[in-house]
Amino acid sequence: MSKKIRVLVVDDSSVVRQALADILNSHPQIEVMATASDPFIAAEKITKEVPDVITLDVEMPRMDGITFLRKIMTQHPVPVVICSTLTGKRSETALKALEYGAVEIITKPKLGSKQFLYESSVKICDVVLAASMVRVKPIVSSRLFQPKLTADAVLPMPSTRAMAETTDKVIAVGASTGGTEALRIFLEALPLDAPGIIIVQHMPEYFTRIFAERMDSCCRVSVKEAENNDSVLRGRALIAPGNHHTLLKRSGSRYYITIKDGPLVCRHRPSVDVLFRSVARYAGKNAVGVIMTGMGDDGSRGMKEMKDAGASLNIAQDEKSSIVFGMPHEAIKIGAVDKIIPLEKISLEVVRHCMG
Repeated sequence: MSKKIRVLVVDDSSVVRQALADILNSHPQIEVMATASDPFIAAEKITKEVPDVITLDVEMPRMDGITFLRKIMTQHPVPVVICSTLTGKRSETALKALEYGAVEIITKPKLGSKQFLYESSVKICDVVLAASMVRVKPIVSSRLFQPKLTADAVLPMPSTRAMAETTDKVIAVGASTGGTEALRIFLEALPLDAPGIIIVQHMPEYFTRIFAERMDSCCRVSVKEAENNDSVLRGRALIAPGNHHTLLKRSGSRYYITIKDGPLVCRHRPSVDVLFRSVARYAGKNAVGVIMTGMGDDGSRGMKEMKDAGASLNIAQDEKSSIVFGMPHEAIKIGAVDKIIPLEKISLEVVRHCMG
């Protein structure tokens, strides 16, 4: 039997600590080694045994989670998952946590909610599993609560082919663990007149808007959180809103976005598979697909559907530059990818292909 992933849960709420411990211990590959009510107690636990993963609250007494995160990443780097309610200004704090080295963000349990137990428990376990695989650098399943659904649950397989190739291209991008930094590098390198871009990054609700605003402030292309009926335009990147599936549609020569509710697909909402399937259906030969760092296989089947529909180019981020090589690897394995490229070269390849 393989060694279990040892997790330290740090949160000032005893109820949340117990809820997280119960959820994580329910997974056969995960074990909660200890819990701590604040960073000082957590530091004492770490001196006795270094965990494989730490889940960390942001707002705590004596020392806030962000300060503790910085100390961890400079002294004893360990994969850290921020566990926050992510409401209001806390989303900005969570984004700061990613900059300081946190691996991922998950939503703090909404206690007493059956919906949380039904959906978020799977997400929490998946995120911790992904975090345990991350190669952390210092700063200078299982018991399932719902079946793993495919894109069929949101958008049926198309019965007809997409329209013929045109001069307008649509770039569809999918990412998960490690994707916030990968997307920053990708977006910052794009020229002002880059083709329209649609992005699914696995993020909680409320967080995607803050992330989009941050990207908009540092990129030449315009970046915004996607809204229903947004047009896909040259020089603009649309980021799928957290907790909502995002699909591409076409009316005449206009590409636009549809935002939908629906079940988790590949245990995610938004799902990369859902976006890629819609791109295969409505863009066909006019599409370029990019799949980046991430745990699991979300996006692999959708990218294969894009390839089968005639997508002009499908790119996977290479293993060396990926925080977690799960999603790109799965797409490569099923023959959905045309090129495997280091992260820093993806933007150049996409632009060169579309402009040429």
